[in-house]
Amino acid sequence: MNAEKLINILSEFKCDQKLDRVIVKNIEMDHREITNEAMFICIKGYTVDGHQFAQAAVDNGASLIVSEKELNVSVPVVIVPDTSRALAQLANAFYQHPSADLKVIGVTGTNGKTSVTHIIDEIHRYVSLKTALIGTLQMVIEDQNYPVKNTTPDALFLQKNLRKMVDENVDVVTMEVSSHALDIGRVHGVDVDIAVFTNLSQDHLDYHQSMDHYLYAKSLLFSQLGNSLNQKKAKYAIINLDDSNADFLIKATAQPILTYGVKNEATFQATEIEWKSAGVTFNMNTPEGVIAIHSKLMGMFSVYNILAAAAAAYASGIALTDIQTVLNQTTGVKGRFQPVEHQQDFSVIIDYAHTPDSLENVLSTIQRFCQGDIHVVVGCGGDRDRRKRPLMAEVACQYADYAIFTSDNPRSESPQAIIDDMVAGISSQNYQIQIDRKNAIQQAIQRARKDDVVLIAGKGHETYQIVGDEVLDFDDEKAALEFLNE
Repeated sequence: MNAEKLINILSEFKCDQKLDRVIVKNIEMDHREITNEAMFICIKGYTVDGHQFAQAAVDNGASLIVSEKELNVSVPVVIVPDTSRALAQLANAFYQHPSADLKVIGVTGTNGKTSVTHIIDEIHRYVSLKTALIGTLQMVIEDQNYPVKNTTPDALFLQKNLRKMVDENVDVVTMEVSSHALDIGRVHGVDVDIAVFTNLSQDHLDYHQSMDHYLYAKSLLFSQLGNSLNQKKAKYAIINLDDSNADFLIKATAQPILTYGVKNEATFQATEIEWKSAGVTFNMNTPEGVIAIHSKLMGMFSVYNILAAAAAAYASGIALTDIQTVLNQTTGVKGRFQPVEHQQDFSVIIDYAHTPDSLENVLSTIQRFCQGDIHVVVGCGGDRDRRKRPLMAEVACQYADYAIFTSDNPRSESPQAIIDDMVAGISSQNYQIQIDRKNAIQQAIQRARKDDVVLIAGKGHETYQIVGDEVLDFDDEKAALEFLNE
């Protein structure tokens, strides 16, 4: 692409050199990925400033640099006020606005994003649409899996892969949208058609500093649906009416709204809920009448996830009969209330619960069917929101019969210091401390007796443990099976 034509999409820039003969064959923000005639955009990260690698990018073949300051390099430099914002605009234009040719469903909220996106994707697959999924676990295009670094990837990764999806004739892409991504503009330029809100509870306050700011970041997904009511590309907001922040998010969007909930009368409402050993049954009130749900999933949180996915699929134009079929057969997502298969006379469950709210939801679900004692293994991540640590410990001691506090990605912090934060002020005595996570899992399994339930919480699908700068192999399921099979 001609560099002058590409750069001219920016509203504000400065460049002292002519660009009419400069060709851009690729856009990169990592100097190590630069090939000949690539544009290098200098991004200031949390720990690394891309401006430091401008010369390395030129050495690797960059034909143009986009920067926030003057640079002494041999190729033209385009100076912009904000390279992150410019990245989203340039990538969107370079890859020819791919989201305009896709139906994009974005799901945001503290808990449930992964489960909801997977159920939505499963429903669209059932009706023979070609789908893609972007989220915490991975990116999936049809049946091909690709790794991702963040819950919501950066704007360059998104635009490049949205173009790949268009080229591969994908119909619908469902993506998790984190508050971080919304706050720093990773989804700028992504034309979202259906925005889904799951819930809001305490998390990520190390970044957002306050719940108000956290809520505001979430609301951006809904305000960015736009103000136009274009029926040719209809947009919808799907809101959990039982969440205390529902009114704020409803006011944040101009688009048509579908609500869901249990406690309040909503567009999609679950009534007559019955808990069974093999799942949950309920009636789902919809705009077209009542349909019966017999789900294999467990827990009230699963009821909300089902309602959210059903509302989103309905907004997408899927028939309720097809939605019902998928909801009655789906088995959930790895690491989300995942039973560990074994031959013992007690249960072991792995779940990603890493916030006070999600841990309470999972433990209260277990209380509904557990005929023995509940043992929970749980920790808190290092270099993350310290304020939730004592809340996590309080929930564990309140809802479980016995808790073992351990490591969960301590990163640069001392694991003992993290646990000290957790137990500060806890008056309960039904816990112990075991810093080594593998030993903690072993001790919980050794304590379990007939009809007990062991919950291993916090890491879910993750197959690693971050200690310092090292990423070590660690899988809760494998660790549990090792001791269960002994």
